[in-house]
Amino acid sequence: MLEVDTPHLGAFANPDPHIESLAVAWNDPGGAVCHGWLHTSPEFPMKRLLAAGSGSIYQVCKVFRAGERGRLHNPEFTLLEWYRLGFDHHALMDEMVELINSLLPTPRVAERGSYRDLFLERLSLDPLQASAEEMRQVALAHGVASVEGLELGRDDLLDLLFSYLIQPRLGRDTLCFVHAYPASQASLARLEPEEPTVARRFELFMNGVELANGFHELQDGTEQAERFAEDLRRREVKGQRPTPADSRLLAALDHGLPDCAGVALGLERLLMVIMGAEHIDEVIAFPSERA
Repeated sequence: MLEVDTPHLGAFANPDPHIESLAVAWNDPGGAVCHGWLHTSPEFPMKRLLAAGSGSIYQVCKVFRAGERGRLHNPEFTLLEWYRLGFDHHALMDEMVELINSLLPTPRVAERGSYRDLFLERLSLDPLQASAEEMRQVALAHGVASVEGLELGRDDLLDLLFSYLIQPRLGRDTLCFVHAYPASQASLARLEPEEPTVARRFELFMNGVELANGFHELQDGTEQAERFAEDLRRREVKGQRPTPADSRLLAALDHGLPDCAGVALGLERLLMVIMGAEHIDEVIAFPSERA
């Protein structure tokens, strides 16, 4: 696998309504003001390399996200991201088990469960069929006060239910992979051909902490453009800052992205789990307040 290095500063932001890119401004030699964005992931330029014929690739780099600070978040953090040609998301999960267990003092058994099955088992709620009001009532019944007085859409409610009521118990003694996320929560992943409401996306959890997010990657440039447009529409509805869609990525997809799966692994969070740390500041020499 080839190690690559892609720009931290680029012309395009991440359109995902759940992620805020950091904007940067500077003056060129003539005094004109230039604008760009610090990347939230190296995914888009790495896919351009894949489309250009790089073969399987990986990268370790710093990434930046605005508005993220807390026990598990720092605005600047480190990702290991890689793409395997000829892999689907299940093959990539197999590879992740080997990688993670090679780093742990005691290897863990891996378990896999679908997003839908977890909701049905733990909340008796079908996340693919339930209405927003049904989700709200389940949240209130379980004491999730965050839903009171807020106008939240289905995906926001699903995120709340998952993060409050399901995620904390995932991967307590195992490597827990959750897969088959709703299509609306996987803008960059392929959909299941026989069940298009479900995407080929997975996340890895240990000790209740999300460590990685992976996809069987979408290859269709036209469909990706439509999904970006929907993401931008959702950003507008939420009153978020408009961001330009990455036309260079779309051109690369139109040129031809090879069949591949990719994943991003948060290295600080992985180190937290290995060390038994409770706060991300314990594994960062210079968190944002001391940077």
